[in-house]
Amino acid sequence: MRLIEDIPHERYKIQLFNYNAKYMLKIELGQFEQTFKIGETDVMSLQEVKNMLTPQLLSNCLKRFVSMRADWEEAFLQKNNINSNLA
Repeated sequence: MRLIEDIPHERYKIQLFNYNAKYMLKIELGQFEQTFKIGETDVMSLQEVKNMLTPQLLSNCLKRFVSMRADWEEAFLQKNNINSNLA
């Protein structure tokens, strides 16, 4: 996997990679990440991929990050409950 570009953003770490004839757009927030894969033949240029980073997409990513964190916290609580029941 080859890093093509770090895309500056005030909230997220955004990186664009190339791997197996696909562009991979990785968006990170804290310990969570979301990756979007786009076939090289599905876009005309790298700029077209970067143009897909709309405010709406990033807003939806934030909603998913919040949901991911809630799911993880629930899983962590369940782990603690399981461990306390085993003791």
